[in-house]
Amino acid sequence: MKKFLSRSIAATAIIVAMLGMNACSNKKFNISGNINGANDSTLYFENMSLNGPVVVDSVVLSDEGAFHFQGPQPSAPEFYRLRLGRQIINVAIDSTEIIKIKADYPTMSAQYDIEGSDDCSRIKELSLLQMNLQAQINAIANDVSLNTQSTQDSIMNLVNAYKELIKNNYIFKDPKLASSYFALFQTVGLGYNNVLVFNPRANENDVKVFAAVATSWDTYYPEAERGLNLHNIAIEGMKNIRILQAQRNKTIDPNLVIESGVIEIALEDNKGVTRKLTDLKGKVVLLDFHLFASSSSTERIMSLRNIYNKFHDRGLEIYQVSVDSDEHFWKTQTAALPWICVRDPEGVNSPLMRQYNLLDIPTFFLITRDNVLDKRDAQIKDLEAEIAALL
Repeated sequence: MKKFLSRSIAATAIIVAMLGMNACSNKKFNISGNINGANDSTLYFENMSLNGPVVVDSVVLSDEGAFHFQGPQPSAPEFYRLRLGRQIINVAIDSTEIIKIKADYPTMSAQYDIEGSDDCSRIKELSLLQMNLQAQINAIANDVSLNTQSTQDSIMNLVNAYKELIKNNYIFKDPKLASSYFALFQTVGLGYNNVLVFNPRANENDVKVFAAVATSWDTYYPEAERGLNLHNIAIEGMKNIRILQAQRNKTIDPNLVIESGVIEIALEDNKGVTRKLTDLKGKVVLLDFHLFASSSSTERIMSLRNIYNKFHDRGLEIYQVSVDSDEHFWKTQTAALPWICVRDPEGVNSPLMRQYNLLDIPTFFLITRDNVLDKRDAQIKDLEAEIAALL
């Protein structure tokens, strides 16, 4: 009888434990609220997976703008977003939470109230700081009083100050938080490129920031896929830094160093010949970054033809860099053009976009006969007058 009772108690304990496990696995997080001013618009609830956003659910908003989404409790912090058009609110879930959000469209990205999660409140702070950083970068880029080097230096100083603020006030305070992870992957727009504020591939200090969060996630969420991804990014970054340091320590042949006031460009032209920008020393150069697939291309090419015909005999050369993805199309479009036409196969992802701080395409620069970058388009009111002055 005692043996029977013992078995019954054991069986009951197992059943209770299993029920407890099922209850735990069935726990849900809930996100609800109201977004006013978006009647009949579709609000999407998306999981920000490592492979990009994945739609989890959606709702067509009524006059009241009410919404409610839910999902299973994650074993490690997970990231979601509410998206309505181009307006986005980022949230993080690290336990069974009830989060409430109130916002108005179309300002929901920058102006919303959130309750129920301190981490989501920190993510809101980070998002607003990032928006302010982007606005300051745009203002510097559009300041016609700054030359190219001053623009680049000002933006770099701004970004470096931002990184110090974020890593000291957020990331290093508690690396295991979802908001710390979120901060690592903030980006800013530079031209057609969105670049990471923290660069884990080539910046030694930034690699250390990634490593701090990766170590914390290894400890608190050892099985998390995001933690493993962070770990791999940090390890790869350390390898890259060692390679870069080894390259810097190599002796450089002084005969290979080109003294120049421009960033070198060496690309193949439409005839397959490599053309170097610095080989044009002695001429005034109009360096033009162009997209032939754009709707305004024909009008722009006609304008450049007029300038070329007027000033070429006096010493002007046009060095035109195409960022078109279709090589055959580019060759067809440039076959009859009289100036130097090269194409960057990396397109808008080219390092040249960052090096020349290209915020838009088309963009052009004027280069003096001494190979010195003089002005960019935003600083030029009368292009022909500027060319004539350099000639």
